[in-house]
This record gives sequence, C-alpha cells and structure tokens, in this order.
Amino acid sequence: MTPENHATRDHSRVALVTCDLFPDLWDDDHPLRDALRGRGLEVDAVRWDDPAADWATYDLAVIRSPWDYVPRRDQFIAWAHSVPRLLNPAGVLEWNTDKRYLSRLAQAGLPVTPTGFVAPGQAWTPPTTGEWVVKPTVSAGSQDTGRYRLPAQRELAEAHVARLTAAGRTAMVQPYLTAVDDLGETALIYLPDATGALTFSHAIRKGPMLTGPDEGTIDPGSEQIDPRTPSAAERRTADRVLGHIPGGAERLLYARVDLIPGPDGEPLLVELELAEPSLFLREGETAGATHRLAEAITSRL
Repeated sequence: MTPENHATRDHSRVALVTCDLFPDLWDDDHPLRDALRGRGLEVDAVRWDDPAADWATYDLAVIRSPWDYVPRRDQFIAWAHSVPRLLNPAGVLEWNTDKRYLSRLAQAGLPVTPTGFVAPGQAWTPPTTGEWVVKPTVSAGSQDTGRYRLPAQRELAEAHVARLTAAGRTAMVQPYLTAVDDLGETALIYLPDATGALTFSHAIRKGPMLTGPDEGTIDPGSEQIDPRTPSAAERRTADRVLGHIPGGAERLLYARVDLIPGPDGEPLLVELELAEPSLFLREGETAGATHRLAEAITSRL
C-alpha cells in the first residue's frame, strides 16, 4: 500500500495477531478489540500464518494470541521480521520466545529460578531428590511441561528430557517452587502510561497447574485466575527485570513478569513474557488496563 492509500483511508487499520485456534481472538482480547473500534479504528483478527494477509495494509500489527507457533518458531520469527509495523517488535520476539534468555538475565544478577539446560545430544544426570519441572525452551501455554518427584519418577523425567532432545529441542530443568501451591504465582502486567512509558498496570494470581508428569498441552484459561496486589518486593523485582530487556523497555507495548517466591520467600523470576502473553485485561479493568492499552496503540499509529 502506498502512502497515498494510507492518507485517503477513512480509518486507521489495526491487526490483532492470532492463530487458527482462536480465529476471533482469545476471549481476554475482546475488550481491547472493542475499545479500539470504539475509537474509530478498523480492527481485524488476523492469523499470523494467513497467506492471504497483506500486512502492509495495516498501520499497526499487535501480537496477541499466535499460540500455535511453537513447532514452527523459525517460520514465526521470519514472519515477524517481515511485518512492517509490529508490536512487540520482531527482535524482542526472537529474544523472548526461547527461554534461554533466563540464563542471560541470571548472568546479569537478577533473581531467576535456577535453571539447567539440556541441548540435543547432551547427556543429563537427574538430581537425586526433590521436585523438578521439565519443559522445552520454546513453548507456550505449558505445552510439553511436567512435574517430577525424584527419585520415584526419575525414569519418567529422563524419558521426558530424552523425548525433547531427540526431537531437536533444548530441555530446561528447574526446581519446583512449592510456594506456588499455597501462594500461587504473581503475574505483573506493565502497559504504557499517558507519556508512553511502560509502567505497572495490574497483577493477577495464578493458581498451581502442574500436578505431575507431562500428559500433553494444558488448555489456555484452565488455571485459576484472581486479581492480586503485588508486594513491594515483587514490584521491585519486576522493575529490575524490565530494566534488563535488550534494546530497552521503552519500545514495548506490553510486558508481563511472572514471579513465585523462592525457598527464602523472596520473589524469583519464572518467566518474562514479551511475545504473546495473556494480559488479563478483564482482571485489570479497575486499573483501566484496556483503556491504557487502547490509548497506547492509538498513539503509536
């Protein structure tokens, strides 16, 4: 589309990027869609891999629920780099969709859940005792993730790691943080404020999901979600994490920082979600989350 075409259109066009699993978007994104349309924008839900999509005709494409990219990550990243105006940016997606970024944040001195990595062809010796989580470094929605109690489930844990690495995937192994069973996981959502700076918006509590060995994909939305006021320690930790995003947090449209208390009670980073996180807009309604995000998108047109 030429600049003249953009100039003569009646409305700016925004694509909310999804996948064929949710052709009309994930339910949590409906308030955002409606808020943007209420501002006079033309809004489409578009599959990231739709061969008929003409991304150049959109003034902005916003990543929301492309959750089927996992087995096709290389294709997904190549697609992201081809989209003219994408948020969050393609470089951020490339960095954040492989959880080996956790090792880089740990090296920077951030409080990250201790994580070991097992690459294809690499031998793995399981810990002798304790509860451990095994998952691939590229995943979404807790796909291919399991919890193992050692030594009783040692063989199952070994089989899980072997299955991942035999498929050419890198496995990651973390201690199961038992505080999630009682206190849950805190997800802090950051959105642009009126000045465009990424600031804390709202938080939610996610209940425990992993009960045992990997048995397949956990459906999105199956966890228990409740609004939560984060502690001062959680706010400090999340702010520190955002300060270590390559290229700076100022170029982001959104971020989510997932924390669980460690053995000493201090927050540990479980995941930094910059690619396609649920933003729990309905739970953040009292904080004006949908309005903030819609305003941020509008301002970036």
